[in-house]
Amino acid sequence: MDVLVVPFLLLLKAILGLAIWIVIADVIINWLLIANVINPNNRFVIYLVETLSRISSIMLNPIRRYIPITVGTIDLSPVVLILILTFLENVFTRILIKFM
Repeated sequence: MDVLVVPFLLLLKAILGLAIWIVIADVIINWLLIANVINPNNRFVIYLVETLSRISSIMLNPIRRYIPITVGTIDLSPVVLILILTFLENVFTRILIKFM
């Protein structure tokens, strides 16, 4: 049983870590675009922004239904998502410790 459970939990933990970094990268890229630090007309930048926003919007849209933008234009949904993903990552780590 441990032969299947431990690698599966490690895979889930890695996917959650990757999801956290995708959300962080999306937020940083959007800040850089707003501040005109990077060129929004560059094809690579356009491709990167579209890819990151599509991936992160899949995770953020359910949270945005419950947490609307209420404080000016500040979007708190990435913070909530990162907290949820970190919590789940810690849960999987605790389960892994019990299996090992």
